[in-house]
Amino acid sequence: MSQDRLPQMVVSIILLADFDVSERCNIRPRSFDLIAKKDDILVIIKVVSHIDSVNADIAWDLDLIARHLDATPLIVGERARDAELERGVVYIRYGLFAISPETLYDYFVEEVSPLVYASPGGLYVKIRGDLLREVRTRSQMSLGDLASELGVSRRTISKYESGMGTTLDVAIRLEELFNAPLIETIELVGYQSSGPQAPAETPTGDIPIDLERIGMEVHAMRQAPFQALALFDRHTILTAYGTSQRVVKRASLIGNISQITKTFAMCIATDYKKQKKIGKTLLIGEEHLHTLEDGSELIDMING
Repeated sequence: MSQDRLPQMVVSIILLADFDVSERCNIRPRSFDLIAKKDDILVIIKVVSHIDSVNADIAWDLDLIARHLDATPLIVGERARDAELERGVVYIRYGLFAISPETLYDYFVEEVSPLVYASPGGLYVKIRGDLLREVRTRSQMSLGDLASELGVSRRTISKYESGMGTTLDVAIRLEELFNAPLIETIELVGYQSSGPQAPAETPTGDIPIDLERIGMEVHAMRQAPFQALALFDRHTILTAYGTSQRVVKRASLIGNISQITKTFAMCIATDYKKQKKIGKTLLIGEEHLHTLEDGSELIDMING
């Protein structure tokens, strides 16, 4: 598959599922490629040919953005190690879900949730433990009876009933034995952060200290098109920082992303003294930022 064909395929699938899609991020390095929104579902998508190329810095950004924008991060790729990603299987990279374009299509277009996840040693499914306990009890089978039936230990059955995963073969045998839907589906949206491993180096601290001085909570990014998320009074500002030449190149993309995510966009220029709007993005000189006394002044400027 060509380098550009995979992102185009992902965009086509997301559009087919009736999502609003941001412009593709064309700034390198980049921690994500697209952001898409439909109703109250916001998805941040990293598109890679090989999911093992997703590193800790990318995972850091995806997790941080997802937590503060109430979004779901997804990695969409073709291969892991030396094998193609299987349809209907969810892979894990730094605590984030990674899937094939076909699985993406099945979930968002066909509304079919995956059942299987990859883990060291093979493919597994999660058992609906409460239901397994209920149908086993109803069938008057003890833990030992079921363990003998499956050729496993009583402790293993107890772990299944506590939610431990098992192989697809065992899960199918359980479903056939009790004639019950015991395999739990995997919902790709509704992300719950597990706190991905921090990057080897902490994010750069070159965001102007004036943002914190005027009462903003600032979270630095690693490889996003914006260098920070600035939070103030329930507002989120996608923030870029640098020379005018550098930030102007990002202004349009950041503004487009802010429209999809219902946030604000701002570029702070080190060599600019005034303020102006570039589309939806506020361009403000760092010297002008020095004159502000409270974050609400900045919000008013962005809204103006």
